[in-house]
Amino acid sequence: MPTLEAPEERLRKFKYRGKDASMRRQQRIAVSLQLRKAKKDEQVLKRRNITSFSTDPASKEGTNQVNLPLQDIINGVNASDPVLCLQATQAARKILSRERNPPLKLIVEAGLIPRLVEFLRSSRHPGLQFEAAWALTNIASGTSEQTRAVVEGGAIQPLVELLSSPHVTVCEQAVWALGNIAGDGPEFRDFVISSNAIPHLLALISSNIPITFLRNITWTLSNLCRNKNPYPCKKAVKQMLPILFHLLQHQDSEVLSDTCWALSYLTEGCNERIGQVVDVGVLPRLVELMTSSELNVLTPSLRTVGNIVTGTDRQTQAAMDAGVLRALPQLLLHPRPSVQKEAAWALSNVAAGPPQHLQQIIACNILPPLVALLKNADFKVQKEAVWTVANFATGSTVGQLIQLIHAGVLEPLVNLLTIPDTKFVIIILDIISFLLQATEKLSEKESLCLLIEELGGLDRIKALQFHDNHQVALAAQSIIENHFSEEEENGIISPSLDQDPEFLKLLT
Repeated sequence: MPTLEAPEERLRKFKYRGKDASMRRQQRIAVSLQLRKAKKDEQVLKRRNITSFSTDPASKEGTNQVNLPLQDIINGVNASDPVLCLQATQAARKILSRERNPPLKLIVEAGLIPRLVEFLRSSRHPGLQFEAAWALTNIASGTSEQTRAVVEGGAIQPLVELLSSPHVTVCEQAVWALGNIAGDGPEFRDFVISSNAIPHLLALISSNIPITFLRNITWTLSNLCRNKNPYPCKKAVKQMLPILFHLLQHQDSEVLSDTCWALSYLTEGCNERIGQVVDVGVLPRLVELMTSSELNVLTPSLRTVGNIVTGTDRQTQAAMDAGVLRALPQLLLHPRPSVQKEAAWALSNVAAGPPQHLQQIIACNILPPLVALLKNADFKVQKEAVWTVANFATGSTVGQLIQLIHAGVLEPLVNLLTIPDTKFVIIILDIISFLLQATEKLSEKESLCLLIEELGGLDRIKALQFHDNHQVALAAQSIIENHFSEEEENGIISPSLDQDPEFLKLLT
C-alpha cells in the first residue's frame, strides 16, 4: 500500500491554500481556458456583406447592374474606361456577395486586388470607390491568406483615408473592410491601428449617425480591442475607452453587445488592463446589463465583469460595490446552462478572495443557488460550482465554513463523488478533507463525520480507496485513516452531548 502524505502536506497542496487571492484567481484563469475556447465564436471575427446597400446618392455614374463571366470581369477591372471599370468591379462585388460559395480564391488568384485598391483612391468616382471597398471587404472576410492578400495589396491606408469620405456609404464600407482586416488577428489589427484608423473612426460617431453605421463602427472597434498576444497598444486602448464608455450607455442591443465584447477583450487576464477599464467607470452599467433579457447583451457583460473579478482584490471589490453579487443569484439559476456556467465562473473568482469578500457572498444569499447548481445543473456547470466551493473553502474562516455546510453543500458534493472525472473527484475529496480538518478545531469533527455517513459519503469514500486512479485512491484513503476511526467504520459514531448546538443544526 502506498505511503500516505501527512494531512498537513495535503492541506498545503490543496489549490492555493496559504497563498493570496490573486494566486487562486490565476488558477481559475488557467482552468477557464476551455470555457473561453468554447465561446470563441460568440462574436463573429469577420463578416461578409451579402445584403445590398441602397444606391449611393452621391454617385452620378451608376450603371445597371451587370452579370459578367470571370474573364470579362478581369478584363473590365483592368480597363482604362471608368465605366467599364465600374461595371466589372460591381460584377465582382456581386459574385463575392452571394451567400453560398463566393469565389474569393478565384478573384485573389486573378490578381485583381491591386487594381481594386487603386480604385479606392478614385475620389472623382465615389461609386467605383464604394464597389471596390465592398469587394475588398468580402475578400478580407475569408481566410487569413485572403485577408493577407488584401493587406499586402496596400488596402489599409486608402481604406483609412476613406473614413473621411463625404459619402456615407463609401465611408461605412471602409469601416467594414477595416473591421474584417483587424479581426484576422493581432498582426493586422496593429497594422490598422498604426495607420491612425482609431481617431478617424471615433470622429465618425455622432448623435445623428445612422444606427447601421454606428453598429459597424462599434463592431470594428471591438475587433481593434481583440487578441492579447500581444494586447493592443496602451495608446490605442486609451483612445478607445472613453468612446466605449459612451457607447455603453446606448440602447441598441447590437451596439451594446459589441461594446461589451470590446471591454471583455480588454479585461482578459491582465490586471493592468483590467485597471484601465475599471478606472473609466464602466462597472455600474456593466452590472446593469448583466440583468438584460437579451442574451447577446447579457453574455458579454457577464463575461467582462467575470474578467474583472479575476483581478486584484481592489478590482474585485469595485465589482462588488457596483452590485455584481446582487445580479449573480438570478444568473446562476438562468434557464441557459451557458449563462449558469459563466456566472459560476465569475463567482468562483470572487470566492477566491479574502474572508470579507466571502462574507458578502453569504450576505447576498448566493450559497443556496450555488448548492442548487451542484445538485441539478448540467455537468459542466456543476464543475464550475465545485471550483467555487473549493475556492470558498480555501479562503474562509471556520465560521464561514460552517455556513457553507449549513447551506447544504455536502449532499451534492458527496453525490458527485461518483462522476467519472477524476480531477474533480480529487477536488471534492480535498474539500471534504479540508472541512473535516477545519471542524476539528471546534471539536465538531464527529458531527461532520456523522453527517457525511448519513449522506452515504462514507461508503463512497471507502469505495474510492480502490479507484484505478492513484491520486483518487490516496485522497480517499487519507480521509478514512485520518478522520474515521475503527468505531466509525463499524457504524457506531457517538457525538458528544456538549457539542455546539448551532453546528448540530446541520444534522437536522
